[in-house]
Amino acid sequence: MKNTISPRQRKIAALLQQEIATLLQQQLKSQGSSNLLISVTKVNITVDFSLAKIFLSIFPSNQANNQIEHIKKNSYKIKHKLAQLLKNQIRKIPELFFQIDDSLDYIEKIDKALKDKENPIKNFNK
Repeated sequence: MKNTISPRQRKIAALLQQEIATLLQQQLKSQGSSNLLISVTKVNITVDFSLAKIFLSIFPSNQANNQIEHIKKNSYKIKHKLAQLLKNQIRKIPELFFQIDDSLDYIEKIDKALKDKENPIKNFNK
């Protein structure tokens, strides 16, 4: 059976993505972290809306592990603020699971390999 996403799931995921991004940016401003950028790249939500996996891109990436741990420790605060903001749109806020989205680092490594003199594609037939 094909795993499809309902329009309601898409709508709730987009809403969560927007609100979580706003909350994280406000938190960074209040901490005075002007050299840090956090963006919510994707939100996956289960069919029963009980769990949400939030993918975060954190720049600079050398601070990503510290920041994701801080966010995980404070996820209950984020959930509480979401409940206050979205009380008229969502009956129950899902459990939030934060994860680093390292796809940009992966793309950067591929790009660097292709620009390198040891380019695996150019040297394939040699």
